[in-house]
Amino acid sequence: MCSPGQDKERPVDAPLDLDVLKRSVHEKLLESIDFKKLDTEVGQDSEKTDALRRTVAQKISEILDQESGLQDRHLRAQIVKEVLQEALGLGPLEDLLADGAISEIMVNSWNEIFVEKKGRLTRIDKKFFSEQHLINIISRITAPLGRKIDTSTPMVDARLKDGSRVNAIIPPLAVKGACLTIRKFPEDRIGVAELIKFGALNTQMVEFLKTAVLAKLNILISGGTGSGKTTLLNILSGFIPENERIITIEDSAELQLRQPHVVTLESRPANIEGKGEVFIRDLVKNSLRMRPDRIVIGECRGAEALDMLQAMNTGHDGSLTTIHSNSSREALSRLETLVMYAGFELPVKAIKEQIVGAIDLIVQVSRFKDGSRKVIQISEVDGMQGEVITLGDVFVYRQRGEEKERVVGEFAATGYVPQCIERFSERGLHIPREVFWTSN
Repeated sequence: MCSPGQDKERPVDAPLDLDVLKRSVHEKLLESIDFKKLDTEVGQDSEKTDALRRTVAQKISEILDQESGLQDRHLRAQIVKEVLQEALGLGPLEDLLADGAISEIMVNSWNEIFVEKKGRLTRIDKKFFSEQHLINIISRITAPLGRKIDTSTPMVDARLKDGSRVNAIIPPLAVKGACLTIRKFPEDRIGVAELIKFGALNTQMVEFLKTAVLAKLNILISGGTGSGKTTLLNILSGFIPENERIITIEDSAELQLRQPHVVTLESRPANIEGKGEVFIRDLVKNSLRMRPDRIVIGECRGAEALDMLQAMNTGHDGSLTTIHSNSSREALSRLETLVMYAGFELPVKAIKEQIVGAIDLIVQVSRFKDGSRKVIQISEVDGMQGEVITLGDVFVYRQRGEEKERVVGEFAATGYVPQCIERFSERGLHIPREVFWTSN
């Protein structure tokens, strides 16, 4: 017979395995409560949700008494909290989502989780109970968004209520097990001062880009995954005057514009029946009928490239967008390819002429191995020589090396004076020419 407070299956001197205990408590809890039914009954009612949490917490405590002789109040509270998160919340993701310093969560498998914190990737100790537990959590995330994930639709791309972007993929497409990626929506909008402080660019570059936005130049921001394209797009869009009508078009609404006259459009995936999908291209075409002063496209990645270029070439100046590429030259090549997706058999030279007539500046951003993100090049599209688009580098970042695992270098003006300063003058804007041959 066991004495009170002694685990029936564990010798008195045996160490307590908290992971095993939590798993056991969680399994017993699932046996005693039908959570799917409760989720339906409770819905979004906050009072019912609070009552349910209290009831489940009490049940967890009772199961703990049955399963172990654990008396340590701190450990008991920890187990109740974590099992409650598994049962009603998002399990090990709860604390990660609440941590403001974490910008991205990457679940490679049920027992392998990485996070990006202050630009650095780190593997953490947290894990799910099992593969099925991870899949259940993914379903809990996607179901309220009206999205289904199963073997027939094994990929989901969605946006949480707070704006965070979620991507999930499960077997058979994910060979080693379900994967989940969450790019968190920043609580506070990053401003120009922060970018300068972080060493992303310098004051001269900011002044030039701000003047370019005010002069209604069409700007293409280019960069790789996680390089800070959206952050920079958000900041440049913030320079648009408040008296202008802005239409933003995104896959997942992330831009945080503070001007009073902003219309936010978001594409829509197909429903469970595979119908109702609305593409970025559809929204670009529609935006032209909405009397926009500016069109801001979150990312150009498909056939909408042609419609965007045509809009820029037909009076919709001051448009901004981003593209996924690793250099300014590569951005031009990728833009040519995207235009071809539209299905029109346009000659390559005609496509290049459209690009030259539409795009004024290319801003290249890059993420370095120390986690820092920098504007490494600002180039002007200044014409064509034969069938080659010519670029003039206005500002560049010159890396000198590394010190204490941090990238070291400086921003520099190249001495190239861009043709666009004439556009600045036409709009009554002025930027000193010495900006283009000095650096700081």
